[in-house]
Amino acid sequence: MPELPEVEVVRRGLAEHAVGRTFGPVEVLHPRAVRGNEVDLAEVLPGIEVTGTGRRGKFLWLMLSDDAALVVHLRMSGQMLVGSPGQVRGPHVRIRASLSELELSFVDQRTFGSWQYAPLVDDPRAAGHRIPATVTHVAPDPFEECFDAAEVARLMRRRASAVKTVLLDQSVVSGIGSIYADEAMWAAGVKPTRRAKSLRQRDAVRLLEESRAVMARALEQGGTSFDSLYVNVNGASGYFSRSLNAYGRAGQPCRVCGTEMRRVVVNGRSSHYCPSCQTL
Repeated sequence: MPELPEVEVVRRGLAEHAVGRTFGPVEVLHPRAVRGNEVDLAEVLPGIEVTGTGRRGKFLWLMLSDDAALVVHLRMSGQMLVGSPGQVRGPHVRIRASLSELELSFVDQRTFGSWQYAPLVDDPRAAGHRIPATVTHVAPDPFEECFDAAEVARLMRRRASAVKTVLLDQSVVSGIGSIYADEAMWAAGVKPTRRAKSLRQRDAVRLLEESRAVMARALEQGGTSFDSLYVNVNGASGYFSRSLNAYGRAGQPCRVCGTEMRRVVVNGRSSHYCPSCQTL
C-alpha cells in the first residue's frame, strides 16, 4: 500500500495540474470506486472548482469550491492519472472525470481504493484547520504543523503492543506503513518486536524523528515503487527502493555492520531488521 511519501507525491502532482480547474462530466465505471458516498458524484461534481489539495497520512483530497472535499484513498493499487481526454485507457479505469481541458482518471486494478465526497469540518486535532469529515479519526502525521513528537511518543509508550504494530496504528501516528516503519526502526536501532511501553521517552522521540527523516528522503526520490501499481499523476515511478536499508533485505548484509539481516513476523506483518544494530 502507498505510504505517506507516495501519497504526497500524488498530491503534489494534483496540486500542479488540477487546482483552478472545474469538473465537467464525471463517469463512474465501477461502483466500488464510489462506495460509502451519500451522493452521486456524477451529479454533484460537475461545475465545482478544485480550489486546493490536502493530505493527512495516507489520505489525500481535493478541496472543492462548495466547502467540501473529494477524498481519495489509493489503498493497494489506486492511481490518479492526469492527461488529455481519452489518453488513459484500459480495463482498470474506475472513474473518468473531465477537468477543464484535462481528464482525471482513477485507475485501480484491485478495486480497494475510492473517491468520497465529504463536507469540511473543524479539525479536532488542530485549531483553525478544516479537514474532510471522513478523515477526523486519523492522527496527524510527522509532517503536519500540529504534530507533537513528544506527545505522540508518550502515547506510544502507553501501548503494550510491539513497536512495529504501534507505528502502523493510524490513530497514533498516520502515514507510516511497513516500509518506512522498518527503515525508521533500523535507523533508530529499535528492534521491531520490542514492546512500545518499554521504550524510553528519548528513544520513542528519536524513532518518530527517524520516521520523518526517512520519509523526507523518500519524497526527494519520488517515493518507493516496487511495481507498476504506484505511479505519480504522469505515470512516473519513484526510486527510493534503491536506497532501502532494511525493508526486504532479509539475508543480505546490514549496510552498517555487515551482519545478516533477518525477517520476523510482527502481528501478521513482515519486519526486517539487523540483530546487531537494532538492540533496543
